[in-house]
Amino acid sequence: MDTELRLYLIEMEERLKSYVNERCEQVETKLKAYVNERCEQVETKLLTEFHKVASPAEARHRTISAALRAIDLEMEANHDLAKKLESRHPQ
Repeated sequence: MDTELRLYLIEMEERLKSYVNERCEQVETKLKAYVNERCEQVETKLLTEFHKVASPAEARHRTISAALRAIDLEMEANHDLAKKLESRHPQ
């Protein structure tokens, strides 16, 4: 193989390597941007769905907590009344 052809092929190989590397970097950059965008969309959807579930659950929790506090107060009042009645009628 003559020297001129060999040098031409070496230069062509370098140009191809450079082109392929450049294209790979472009694809990698676009892929990273796409993945980041999709991750953000998925995170947003998950948080939205979580809040849809969490809000009613939190409201039910507050309602149940209020009911339990009311029952506790009533139980305490009944306990106090029972103590008062027991102290009035010694056995």
